[in-house]
Amino acid sequence: MEAVRRWARALLLGAVPVAAGLLLWAAVGAGEERRQQTLKALPEVSPELLAQRRRQNELVMAALREAAETDENVARRPVPWRK
Repeated sequence: MEAVRRWARALLLGAVPVAAGLLLWAAVGAGEERRQQTLKALPEVSPELLAQRRRQNELVMAALREAAETDENVARRPVPWRK
């Protein structure tokens, strides 16, 4: 009987952190969806601004891709990069 109690206690003590983590994950996930919906509904979000952000992200990704493909330290290059 003592073994059953120890198993039950161990399962309970193991399940509490998992349940707390799941609850926090669900709460953060719901907040993130709400935040994304709010950002989409902002009046200053225009197609021009979105295109500008998209272009900026493409430039950053191209720089990261180039840095990953070379052994050169691209951070030490002179300011006007050749692209």
